[in-house]
Amino acid sequence: MERVILTGDRPSGKLHLGHYVGSLKTRVALQEDENTNMFVMIADQQALTDNADNPQKVKESVMEVALDYLAVGLDPEKTTLFIQSQIPQLPELTVYLLNLVTVSRLQRNPTVKAEIQQKGFNESVPAGFFVYPVSQAADITAFKATHVPVGDDQKPMVEQTREVARDFNRIYGEEVLVEPSIMLPPQGQGRLVGIDGKGKMSKSLNNGIYLSDSADDIQKKVMSMYTDPNHIRVEDPGQVEGNVVFTYLDVFDDDKAKVQELKDHYQRGGLGDVKLKRYLNDVLQAKLQPIRERREYYAQDKGAVLAMLKEGSEKAEAVAAQTLSEVKQAMGINYY
Repeated sequence: MERVILTGDRPSGKLHLGHYVGSLKTRVALQEDENTNMFVMIADQQALTDNADNPQKVKESVMEVALDYLAVGLDPEKTTLFIQSQIPQLPELTVYLLNLVTVSRLQRNPTVKAEIQQKGFNESVPAGFFVYPVSQAADITAFKATHVPVGDDQKPMVEQTREVARDFNRIYGEEVLVEPSIMLPPQGQGRLVGIDGKGKMSKSLNNGIYLSDSADDIQKKVMSMYTDPNHIRVEDPGQVEGNVVFTYLDVFDDDKAKVQELKDHYQRGGLGDVKLKRYLNDVLQAKLQPIRERREYYAQDKGAVLAMLKEGSEKAEAVAAQTLSEVKQAMGINYY
């Protein structure tokens, strides 16, 4: 049985290591499964819900995200890469689904509540942002996604999609929309802490290492990483827990025996932070250099990247159009 996956990112800038660990590596692996049909969406309409006054930023970010996708190995021959705003069926489907969701239900959505607080909207939350769980439900159901990869913080969004699909099918008496299953990241591939150790890696906190960062940028960021503030002298025993350098080594260093050796040495004393960071820098440079080189290669012909996105969007539109036709048929509003 074919597994249909819908996933994507809001274009708000270049993607960082948190995205790579949390989703991009998994997507590259999933596209190799011959029983999986994967749609990867650049959600520019969703990005506009809190960037309506700066559409140029969103437009530029679409290309940046596309380059990052190609750089990590997403293949347009195996995966449908498309731009959300280029699929007119999605906003139309959103309008129909909005009638199935109450304002109070949207207000109870934990993800929406958290993001409203995070962005400081208070009572001035844009209506488009407030209803984006329904827009997301339209994105997912338009492609009849059977699985949606998300982190723990996004589980309420998929749960709301399942509710909407279930209500639609019950009200209109046809099994048109699919209730998707949640795909959580593999153990140890969830959120990645930022280099300051204060929270998850994010652009807003300015604590990220980006896939497009130069070798010099990566080195500077690694050398500024949070370690153990009580590890003042090289000979002092150091703490591994909460030490960002070791967090990154656990994720990115394939030589687990070497990492354990470094942990033991650090804990008994005699291993300095500078030497440890230099080792991590070597590990990250080896991981990111081929990604950066592929990104630079694709960036030389952005016209070809746009053509790829156009082709993917046309393919995605055909699928969404079929679903929308079935939706209108079930609702009885296919008048002609």
